[in-house]
Amino acid sequence: MSTDEEPAVESDPFSAQVTISLSVNGNEEHFHGDARTTVLDLLREVFGLTGTKKGCNRGECGACTLLVDGARVNACMMLAASADGRVVTTIEGLATGNELHPVQRAFIDHDAFQCGFCTAGQIMSAVGCIREGRTTSDEEIREWMSGNICRCSAYPQIAAAVAAAAKETV
Repeated sequence: MSTDEEPAVESDPFSAQVTISLSVNGNEEHFHGDARTTVLDLLREVFGLTGTKKGCNRGECGACTLLVDGARVNACMMLAASADGRVVTTIEGLATGNELHPVQRAFIDHDAFQCGFCTAGQIMSAVGCIREGRTTSDEEIREWMSGNICRCSAYPQIAAAVAAAAKETV
């Protein structure tokens, strides 16, 4: 091959491209890229929203929980293409200006975090849990929040925070 020739580019037969539009925290966003991109990677790597954490990356820990059209979703398990035309809310979009969301305030008031790694996912799951009406008892809160793992074991404080926020938002 002479120096004037273009090097051969190997194409990946599995790298289909998608173009999507979605609302993220009230902002219209667009993405053109690999169809295998997850919502989690789209948010963190493309849009720079790093509040949603990458934990297990297998849908087991809940660190990446966010809301899609108001429903709880593990962002690591949802392809970005599936979010086309949908409304995504992350931890960054929960507060109104400098005013914390009632769940965020309750987590602070009840010391419902220790290391903080799971906190964003716990808060987003709590918001969904409250919206779903799954907060009538401590047992119900614990059951419906069970998809979110806290390695520091702050579960009593988390359940108390969810219960307090549920009373405030009703």
